[in-house]
Amino acid sequence: MISDNNKKLTQWAMDYALKNGCQAAKLVLYSNSNASFELRDAKMDKLQQASENGLSISLYVDGRYGSYSTNRLDKKELEAFIKNGIESTRYLAQDEARVLPDPSRYYKGGKPDLQLFDTKFYNINPDDKVAIARAAAEEVLGKDERIISVGSSYGDGENAAYRLTSNGFEGESKSTWFSVSVDVAMRGEGEARPSSYWYDSALYYDKLQKSGIGATALERVLKKLGQKKVASGKYTMVVDPINSSQLVSPMISALNGAALQQKNSFLLDKLDTKIGSGLMNLTDEPHIIGANGARYFDSEGVATEHRPVFEDGVLKTYFIDTYNAKKTGMAPTVNSPSLLLLKPGNKDLNGLIADVEKGILVTGFNGGNSNSSSGDFSYGIEGFLIENGKLTQPVNEMNVTGNMITLWTSLVAVGNDPRLSSSRRIPSLVFEGVDFSGL
Repeated sequence: MISDNNKKLTQWAMDYALKNGCQAAKLVLYSNSNASFELRDAKMDKLQQASENGLSISLYVDGRYGSYSTNRLDKKELEAFIKNGIESTRYLAQDEARVLPDPSRYYKGGKPDLQLFDTKFYNINPDDKVAIARAAAEEVLGKDERIISVGSSYGDGENAAYRLTSNGFEGESKSTWFSVSVDVAMRGEGEARPSSYWYDSALYYDKLQKSGIGATALERVLKKLGQKKVASGKYTMVVDPINSSQLVSPMISALNGAALQQKNSFLLDKLDTKIGSGLMNLTDEPHIIGANGARYFDSEGVATEHRPVFEDGVLKTYFIDTYNAKKTGMAPTVNSPSLLLLKPGNKDLNGLIADVEKGILVTGFNGGNSNSSSGDFSYGIEGFLIENGKLTQPVNEMNVTGNMITLWTSLVAVGNDPRLSSSRRIPSLVFEGVDFSGL
């Protein structure tokens, strides 16, 4: 949490910077803490606890810009820190694009609490945290003689920030998070050692799923026994909701202002151009109460809003901060998406699979990359062969290749099953005619 005294210290630091040669400034006071309890076969393996408090300050001095941070929150030390920062900034090259946002774009306040912070965070007994991780492991241990190891963990944390700019923005944000996970490794055929995992996460402790995580992880790894490659060729690709957001990430990265400014984006000059199929309806919904990723302002203090990203496959926005807007001559938006929602369909994953005659269900991406300037991609995958609407063979050591624009143009179905705990609520996806290489 951010104390009132530290807020006053931040306000003092702002005034001090402006009185000592700085024409504009932005300050961020942050406070973060987290803990994790990791068990191996239900026995404590690792305990980590960390906390961090500090102040970062961006200084705009005689047309120059410098950014500095410190965790020494003492007035005397801050005086020297700020003076040294101002003098150091004067050695940097001038950059006219380094300016604060127009004050009219700032969030002005007055909206309801987004309810991202659970006060119960401070009252959970460490023994209860360990017990959750141990119970998750015990759902697996002894259930199959082929089990090699079971890792389980519980983690939680809080994040808080207080932001202040010299041209009129003041804002505070805070959130908590809780998670539990299990990973299971088994002896397979020959030298094969398949493994799988499952997890849940939530902003509130009482909403965290604390049972069934281990059982689901075991179920997932058992399905992997007998994995092998299948014939290369074009398949319908079904991607489960655990992994579907990985195919959205290259698209979002290509919309980033820095990538556009550096001409390192395959979506440069594609605004109002049809990029995907008519099922590609992606929006940024930053004001959903109690949702991971919700926020009223971005890291510059700029107000967030409902924002269509793709409508019926047509690109509707970029994510451009003030600096890159000045560099490119484009209109600024917000510097990054908050909470992405892909419009769902009406079938769950099983329903989508049932409609596929010949395909591959992807349940994991194992390495690979997407080229940011061309959109060409190659990923290692694992999953299951689909034949006549049924999963018939676990597969691995295969690659899927293609181009992101071509891929999203081939989107033919969207599920109704996004993970609501994620800031990217992307359901199961179905693409037709995708290239897989195997045997």
